[in-house]
Amino acid sequence: MIKRKVLILLIGLMGATLLHAQTESKIIINEDLQLTQIQDSIFIHKSWSHTESFGRVSANGLIVIRNGQAIMIDTPWNNEMTKQLIEFIEDSLNVQFVKFIAGHYHEDCIGGLDYLQTRGIETIANSLTVKKCKEDKLHVPSTSFVDSLIIDFNGLKLECRFLGGGHTFDNITVWIPNEQLLFGGCLIKSSDSRNLGYIGEAVLEDWDFTVKKVMEQYENIEVVIPGHGNYGGAELLSHTIELLEKHRNK
Repeated sequence: MIKRKVLILLIGLMGATLLHAQTESKIIINEDLQLTQIQDSIFIHKSWSHTESFGRVSANGLIVIRNGQAIMIDTPWNNEMTKQLIEFIEDSLNVQFVKFIAGHYHEDCIGGLDYLQTRGIETIANSLTVKKCKEDKLHVPSTSFVDSLIIDFNGLKLECRFLGGGHTFDNITVWIPNEQLLFGGCLIKSSDSRNLGYIGEAVLEDWDFTVKKVMEQYENIEVVIPGHGNYGGAELLSHTIELLEKHRNK
């Protein structure tokens, strides 16, 4: 009964025109997994995992649906969560996942990569991410790019770019110009972040310069999705730079 009610809600939402709307709709899949519809056919997926350093932590990814097909940017933390998410969306919305884009090599980005590959979904990553996955004997994305990759997803353009190190040496951003939406991933901090979070593999000397390059590359950003926490607008980029300055001066 609960799933039926959620299905009815989703069908109604997908039929509405919500482009650039300020409202959002949340769908709870289970206690560790939820979806937030932020624009027409664009969802943030949020998943929770327990970490040794920070306790229970949520992580963000993105799902873009177009003409019955879907692209996922970053997976939930593990294969089981990724399976649950994909099956829920495919069953509820009658879509097929065809591509995946990895933001960087950490488990909150590629924890479900193995499951995606068993499904035959194309998995895409920066060449630096692919190299790191091979070195660390992780599951390796099937398609790599150097610096940038433009994807024509059924008429919707997605721009994947590596603009420099930050949270990790390989982190990328994904820009959807039609929606003026930037998936910043863990390169960008949410407005409620008071520090840089995990920096064990960060490139601190480059991080703020990389964010500034993102600001220069995309001048009309309306929506920014960080790797963790709430999404916002272009102010999240300035906030990230401020946190870096605060970290250096402490």
